[in-house]
Amino acid sequence: MTKHMTTVTTAWDAGPYLDSPEMIAAYLDAAFEDGDPAVIATALGNIARAKGMSDVAAAAGLGRASLYKSLSEQGHPEFAR
Repeated sequence: MTKHMTTVTTAWDAGPYLDSPEMIAAYLDAAFEDGDPAVIATALGNIARAKGMSDVAAAAGLGRASLYKSLSEQGHPEFAR
């Protein structure tokens, strides 16, 4: 009889590691270096959640729900130069 091991995984949350301006800057640098707009949007969403979505939304002049929607996987934020 062969024993099968089961691997249990959980989603990784970047939020607890985004606890300083330096960590946030390094995280954003890596996202922009990747260049994929979906990676950048995910990074921005993780940072907004780490900083407090309501605070970030207020600073950006947006409603919290609008910011959540924009940065969700279903959202399609656009980046212009």
